[in-house]
Amino acid sequence: MPLALLALAIGAFGIGTTEFVVMGMLPQIAGDLGVSVSAVGLLISAYAIGVVIGAPTLTALGVRFTPRQTLIGLMVVFVVGNALSAIAPGYTTLLIARVLTALAHGSFFGVGAVAARRLVPKEKATQAISLMITGLTLANVVGVPLGTFVAQQLSWRLVLGGVAAIGLVTIAGLLAWMPAVAGEPTDLRSELSAFRRRQVWLILGVTMVGFAAMFAVYSYVNPILTELGGIPEGWVTPVLALFGVGTTIGTLSGGRLGDRFGFSFVAVGLLGMSLVLVAFALLARTPVAAVVLLVLFGTIGFALGPVVQSRVIDAARVPGGSLVSAANQAAFNVANAFGAALGAAVLSAGLGYTAPLWVGAVVALAGAGVAVLALRGERADARAVHVAATADLAAWRHTLAPAHTG
Repeated sequence: MPLALLALAIGAFGIGTTEFVVMGMLPQIAGDLGVSVSAVGLLISAYAIGVVIGAPTLTALGVRFTPRQTLIGLMVVFVVGNALSAIAPGYTTLLIARVLTALAHGSFFGVGAVAARRLVPKEKATQAISLMITGLTLANVVGVPLGTFVAQQLSWRLVLGGVAAIGLVTIAGLLAWMPAVAGEPTDLRSELSAFRRRQVWLILGVTMVGFAAMFAVYSYVNPILTELGGIPEGWVTPVLALFGVGTTIGTLSGGRLGDRFGFSFVAVGLLGMSLVLVAFALLARTPVAAVVLLVLFGTIGFALGPVVQSRVIDAARVPGGSLVSAANQAAFNVANAFGAALGAAVLSAGLGYTAPLWVGAVVALAGAGVAVLALRGERADARAVHVAATADLAAWRHTLAPAHTG
């Protein structure tokens, strides 16, 4: 593994930790700042908005620089945002600092995915992305539980200060290990031209629709486990740790399977996710089955992420591809909001905690349908390239024919 991938994974670990650890520190932050828990909960929404805004904006600003330069600049923003969050004197300052931190999130993964692909042979491009994203999944297994514990025992400010330190380690790793040849500066017009391609929008559609299924369920996983599965509240954290292990295994295995089977793996995976959620809905009241199916659900879902990220860069067909890569990160956050809203809608309608599972199954099936369309488009593009190459070869042979005859 190139050490530059380790630097990207460390950065992803820091980003994943700062995004999700706030959920476990809500009471501590609220008590320290003298605001309600619901007000602190808005920090989560503010972070998501910052990701959606920052992913295309900062990536567009960074196209004139090499990926190495852009990634270092994004980590500087990340460090400053977390440091300001750690010393924020009041709620408003913390809110602004969290949005600033989030601006670097989507762009880092977008540009980082492009750089990761350049560090390995083409046939291992998806595996390289999966190794970077593994840092994000490990954040849920290690970073978030550890940060929550530190916040409970010491201070939430110490947690965010520690995340800022992780950002500094990432910067040092990028300076030491990321080669300047991992991508070249491009121009905004070239990057924007990728959005004229139907295939790009189909893959972004797969992200927004297919992955909404994951968030429709995961957003309400606690009451699903306790109210339906009858699992004691104290066991929810270990179960979520198992879920995190499953997502890590899925991310790593998805990289290999994506390089081997391409986008067909995404279509089959979303269909499999739909079937798992159907089984989950039917067996949710059986604790062991609920836990097994939840872990399997996370494993499948996170196995698809690196594949979609890699294929959208391929679909762009531009020298860089960082802007569509970042747009896919924004699409993940759209899926987050969309899925959570769908889950909230069926719960508000009084349909019970099995309803998000059924919604997730339907949405995953719809995502599989979009993935089939994207797969057909990918194959049509491949045939067009083959036809063009054959025509060029025929023209070349025709040009040489007179000289050979003579």
